[in-house]
Amino acid sequence: MSASNRPSMENRHSTVDKWPQSTQPASRDSDSISCVSSADTEADQEALGKSLTVRTTRASDHMSLAERVTTIPTNMTSDPNYEVDWESENDPQNPKNWKLWYKSMSMVFLSWNTLIVVLYSTSYTSGVQQISEEFGASKTVVTLGLTVYLVGLAIGSMFTAPLSEIYGRKPVCVICLTLFTILIIPCALAQSVTTLLVVRFFGAFFGSVMISTAPGMVADLVDDEHRALAFSIWSIGPLNGPVLGPVIGGFVTQYLGWRWMCWIALILSCVALGFAMILQETYAPTLLQRKAARLRKETDDSRWWSRYDQKASLYEILALNLSRPFVMAVTEPICIFWNIYIAVVYAILYLCFTAYPIVFRQIRGWDLGFSGLAFLGIGAGVLVTIACEPLVRRMINSHPKDPETGSVHPEAMVSFVCICSVLIPVGELWFAWTCAPASIHWIVPLLAGVPFGAGNTGVFIYASNYLTHSYGMYAASAMAGNSVIRSVLGGVLPLVGPYMYDSLGANWSGTLLGLLEVAIIPIPIIFYKYGYKIRMKSTLIVRMQEDKKKLEGKRARKTPRLAQKEKTTVIVGDVEKQNRED
Repeated sequence: MSASNRPSMENRHSTVDKWPQSTQPASRDSDSISCVSSADTEADQEALGKSLTVRTTRASDHMSLAERVTTIPTNMTSDPNYEVDWESENDPQNPKNWKLWYKSMSMVFLSWNTLIVVLYSTSYTSGVQQISEEFGASKTVVTLGLTVYLVGLAIGSMFTAPLSEIYGRKPVCVICLTLFTILIIPCALAQSVTTLLVVRFFGAFFGSVMISTAPGMVADLVDDEHRALAFSIWSIGPLNGPVLGPVIGGFVTQYLGWRWMCWIALILSCVALGFAMILQETYAPTLLQRKAARLRKETDDSRWWSRYDQKASLYEILALNLSRPFVMAVTEPICIFWNIYIAVVYAILYLCFTAYPIVFRQIRGWDLGFSGLAFLGIGAGVLVTIACEPLVRRMINSHPKDPETGSVHPEAMVSFVCICSVLIPVGELWFAWTCAPASIHWIVPLLAGVPFGAGNTGVFIYASNYLTHSYGMYAASAMAGNSVIRSVLGGVLPLVGPYMYDSLGANWSGTLLGLLEVAIIPIPIIFYKYGYKIRMKSTLIVRMQEDKKKLEGKRARKTPRLAQKEKTTVIVGDVEKQNRED
């Protein structure tokens, strides 16, 4: 839409004062680019084009921190008539336009692959006692196997997410999942706790590819309207992984031994690797780069190019992309506060893998296999939230819409997070005061997992969706930074869990955790009310908007130039034909 065609401020809905124009950055594919005004004359167009070229080539000389984060190495000096893009909004090569059955299958595969990575982390907790006895190590040292796994997920995410934005989703996923699968074998054959710790760390490092890139792949496949539904479908796997891990691990460890849990994980991981090989590439920039390369080869014309073609050295590209999650995690207020919130919620969830065995095995006397079934309450809560997705989407879509995009503002998604932020401490405090003494029927603390699991699921889906909507093409990097914070805290807290429960008792330990969750409730509430102002003050998002306008300016100039070129070609051809006839 040109500037002259945009609705005036006087004609806009009165809610615009509360919900301003969208500051959501464009995706790296052409579907999400909105139009901007172009120069009025051909001379202005040429001058603007030269100006953009000069400023782009000199950008690295005077580049702020945020500018370095948003810079994409592109060929801005190439002929705009040969720029490769999607043929139309309905281009079948665009992943967002793939057939529904294939996108659905992709969601299932991604959900399964992420489930295996998460399940492998939590199933380990069922074998802590046996591993401790076999190797003569303390339970605290053996529990480090869970900690190093989560730390491996955190560190690995910082590499796998940006690498997927450089080389594409599929090759990075296939290579990393292959290494993840191979590294399960030495765990099953380990003869010391040290071997277990080291191998689990590197296995998690490579397995993190699903944690960090799967949300980006989901975003690649669906439009904004259906993104929450897609995230809900995908999240069935990763959110039930922590629940199914102790259930499966408990019975396998009890009847077959802890090593068999590794062998079963190996079998499941091989299936995940097969799924990864079946999936097609979903990342639009990578697909456009390949399309440009194919046209150069087929036409023997080197002028075909994509705006995502890399001109910098590999070292510069890696340095930029690997630093982006770190930069965003410490400079973006949205990332900072949401990382804190999600990390606390995630860490308390993982503390359950210490608390539940204490409550149901030590206090209530359940055996190893049945104590894992106690997590089914949390699993039921997960499924409740996912089943309610149509109602949640209706609630979100009832919010005022951006008059330019026709979509609700990202803060609308936070409305459900606010509800979930209350459900989580309700479930935690419910569990805290019904888990002991054992005279209280076991179903009461087990049912406390329903609101707890439902709240955790809502936070995971819709907070992730909020970050994705806010940061668009850099959603994977934003989620990678988030993964680091939550994984580190989630790995450390289970280590102190046994000491806390021994010192304070099950009731007061749960109360302390519940009050901590109450203390962070204001974070989603503040972002629901003032998130739009925070986004508008984000240097990173503003910079991305500027890049978006420059890109659309190029496209606006490209159309008349292409038409003029075709007209000139026709005239020249007619003249040559006339000369031959004469």
